[in-house]
Amino acid sequence: MQQDNNKDNFSLTKEIASYAIIIVIAVLLAAHLNVVVSGSMEPSFYRGDIVATVNTNTYGIQEFNPETDVNVGDVVVYNATWYKEPVIHRVINVEMINGSKYFTIKGDNNNQADPYLVQPHQIRSKVMTVGGNLVIIPKIGYVTLLFRGL
Repeated sequence: MQQDNNKDNFSLTKEIASYAIIIVIAVLLAAHLNVVVSGSMEPSFYRGDIVATVNTNTYGIQEFNPETDVNVGDVVVYNATWYKEPVIHRVINVEMINGSKYFTIKGDNNNQADPYLVQPHQIRSKVMTVGGNLVIIPKIGYVTLLFRGL
């Protein structure tokens, strides 16, 4: 009887640990996924797609430094001064002005660059690439857009 009770406790502990691991993985994954809210980056990705990112700060861990790790051609997520949601666009120029770094950023489907230069502290994350290809999960972000009313 005692042995059966120990088995049950061990099984319950394993089940709880399994759920805890799944929750931790889900939270970490969610911190690295961004839903595309517009068509400004077509044809690279589309509204409703999800892009996988590396972040400047995930729960206190710095994954990359925008001051040194962002280059022309990178697709970044940044806090724009001109839009309420984070913007996902491509870096088209990097320049130094009075000793400070600034990025010119533009949507691939836009005719002109975003209205203001972007400073490194505004960059939240960079879209992951594998073999030079952006990491994208097509279309499943539409559910989030519907819930958020976007």
